[in-house]
Amino acid sequence: MLWTGIAVAQGKPTGCDKASTPERLEGQVVKVDREQGKVTIRATDGTPHEFQASNEALQSYKLGDRIEAKLRSAPDCK
Repeated sequence: MLWTGIAVAQGKPTGCDKASTPERLEGQVVKVDREQGKVTIRATDGTPHEFQASNEALQSYKLGDRIEAKLRSAPDCK
């Protein structure tokens, strides 16, 4: 199954560095943390990325899902 959607980049000030966060990401879901509101995706190059996601998005993700996501900055990133 291939999911598409939008994820929010991590909210720490250092996480606002656009150079370290890809604009688009293809990969596989390796962790879903509903309590923390986060999903971890292993990109096709093997790099893991952790993102904040909405409750609706987290409900639909399962381990092993392949996804394509267009990312946007967290609201506190300027």
